[in-house]
Amino acid sequence: MTTTQSSLFSEIEKIIKSLKPETITEERQSILQPLVDFIQLKNTNNEAIRINFICTHNSRRSHLSQVWAQTMAAYFNIKNVFCFSGGTEATALFPVVAKTLENTGFKVVAISEGKNPIYAIKYAENEHPIVGFSKKYDDAFNPVSGFAAVMTCSQADGGCPFIAGAEKRIAITFDDPKAFDGTPLQTEKYNERSLQIATELFYVFSQIKA
Repeated sequence: MTTTQSSLFSEIEKIIKSLKPETITEERQSILQPLVDFIQLKNTNNEAIRINFICTHNSRRSHLSQVWAQTMAAYFNIKNVFCFSGGTEATALFPVVAKTLENTGFKVVAISEGKNPIYAIKYAENEHPIVGFSKKYDDAFNPVSGFAAVMTCSQADGGCPFIAGAEKRIAITFDDPKAFDGTPLQTEKYNERSLQIATELFYVFSQIKA
């Protein structure tokens, strides 16, 4: 499916068009396949596609995954996709993640301050913003049933053997850019991880047939 949404912010669309999904290894493709299968089945059956990306602190990788998945669904014009994120504990969305998204063309606005700020993250003028804040995976804000639980870090995958309400549990883990916090490589490494997640989710949604 190659139909695109013209409403994406131009900077984001430019970055999406520069991604290289052909660089994804066969091994990694096989890790992504269960998510492709889940989305395809829901899409074929004309059902809502709910995906909850789960990490330990819901501060970095799970948010990047949530934002890029929602954006790719819009890019490929796949309807009824609702992306969420959560952690095994609530902390805060790490500010560098918000900055990384901003630098990629997303419009990020803090709509509440405090220890766990709430952000409105927009990828298009006329689409509903993604609400970004740290929460537990079973927070009332998230779906309670019929969703795919995508584990984005090995710690959460190992420490969370059971996700109540999940129709499917899928491990798609990413290296934590937190390792570079406070170093000269911080900005570069967060951007690198964001683009890896974007590339892999581009591949996932590009596989979905109408």
